[in-house]
Amino acid sequence: MTELGVGLIGTGYMGKCHALAWNAVRPTFGGDLPRPKLALVCAQTEAEARTAAEAFDIGRWTLDWRQVVADPAVAVVSIAAPNHLHCEIALAALAAGKHVWCEKPMAVSLADAEAMAAAAAQAPGRTVIGYNYVQNPPLQQARRLIREGGIGRVTQFRCSMDEDFMADGTAPWGLKDDRRSGYGVLDDFGSHMVSLAHFLVGEIAEVAAVCDRPFASRPAAGAAERRAVETHDIASALLRFASGVTGSFAMSRAAWGRKSALCFEVHGDRGTIRFDQERPNEIHLFLAGEDPAGEGFRRILTGPQHPPYDAFCPAPGHGLGFNDLKVIEARHVLRVIRGEEPATFDFAEGVKVERVIHALARSAAERRWIEA
Repeated sequence: MTELGVGLIGTGYMGKCHALAWNAVRPTFGGDLPRPKLALVCAQTEAEARTAAEAFDIGRWTLDWRQVVADPAVAVVSIAAPNHLHCEIALAALAAGKHVWCEKPMAVSLADAEAMAAAAAQAPGRTVIGYNYVQNPPLQQARRLIREGGIGRVTQFRCSMDEDFMADGTAPWGLKDDRRSGYGVLDDFGSHMVSLAHFLVGEIAEVAAVCDRPFASRPAAGAAERRAVETHDIASALLRFASGVTGSFAMSRAAWGRKSALCFEVHGDRGTIRFDQERPNEIHLFLAGEDPAGEGFRRILTGPQHPPYDAFCPAPGHGLGFNDLKVIEARHVLRVIRGEEPATFDFAEGVKVERVIHALARSAAERRWIEA
């Protein structure tokens, strides 16, 4: 396999991330990786399709995603379409024998996610869900430390994620307010947080959650009336992992001043690890038992000793960005397709994340603990 045909569905923010990653993965990592070839792109409008095709040197474009799935030149389908389309596209791609790289959230309903996982279990194609934060070298280092007992026995996990893109109550009603896009903050942020919890600590078994709408309605675009907000922008939860470890989530899309504040702390009986996505190239480590006069958190700055940082830069401390994590994830997709490593989050693992998300929503609605 020297070349791999890629079909890209979606040309918005995440579609651009996928296109950049596919074009950069082989120059970045070299070696014997297949060379991804963006063969066909699908967009909602002709202008968007033509712009993407020209920008990323994609030879053909279409306005019908079914043509991407059916195209014989396409071996892997990149799904960066709106959330409510993920299931239909993924099922069609798997039925056509394609590999699938699907953005998170996996689906907007649990039934859809379970259908996707069932189809993937019977299909020849491999699947990967786009939880790119877990590809960040500091998080990989955090996982190694935890698994090797670097902070001892894990005793608690705390995670928060805050941004302010929904903080303006005068902004017009949009897709993020539409129930078709999912639950809201639980899908946008909660899915990332659950993926981190599973990646670092283990599977979540039980949850108790509350959700809130800071704005009950928003101005309808181009009209005088207001339209009801159908999703939640704020949520908090208590967690119990299958291992018995406890934890918590706090998340908001309406937190003024926060931009990418995905933060976690993992407490152990011999130390603590903490991370903040607004400072994505470092983790902080506290180890108990050191001289009390000099004890404190140690900042571990990412460098070539934390692969695959070295594929991007030979000097420590210069930093990787969001799109770099997508390039790392694209390499992961290629390795998964070739059977060189298991997917960190394929559809089988992704449906476990979705079960937690839907348990959180049900818990908030029923005001009680729910098994995930």
